Amino acid sequence: MLELIEELRIEIMVIFFSMLPIVEVRGAIPLGISLGLSPVHSAILGIIGNIIIVPFLLKLLYPIMSFFEKTVIFSKTIGWIKRRSMKKSRTIKKYSLIGLFIFVAVPIPTTGAWTGSVIASMLKLDFKKSLMAISLGVVSSGLIVLTISYGIVSIF
Repeated sequence: MLELIEELRIEIMVIFFSMLPIVEVRGAIPLGISLGLSPVHSAILGIIGNIIIVPFLLKLLYPIMSFFEKTVIFSKTIGWIKRRSMKKSRTIKKYSLIGLFIFVAVPIPTTGAWTGSVIASMLKLDFKKSLMAISLGVVSSGLIVLTISYGIVSIF
């Protein structure tokens, strides 16, 4: 019974960490593996967790950022996030949803579901199409991280 509770705790931790900005799926998969989950199990949980947050991000990020941008305390931070995100939006502007997919699929820092959602919101891309592009990008990113993680695990 305690083993099941511990495994559930680890699974919830992987899902939670995959929802966080910066960490996302590229950090959650190695975390799950390091905590004793199989690479495939960890990847599935990481992908699910990273996709769960996307509809909320697409619907809520722009209105929340617009609200906080008007405040004295957060205006500089929100402005910085918007500028940083829009610098990365060149590919998305050029290739639209395929660009959004590619942007999210490449598992490097500052790309991923969070930044992709910020850019899609700011460019006012279609919700359903953006959700699909970002979700497919998360799956692709998760498979890349799984492949790399699985290779590293098999070496050791």
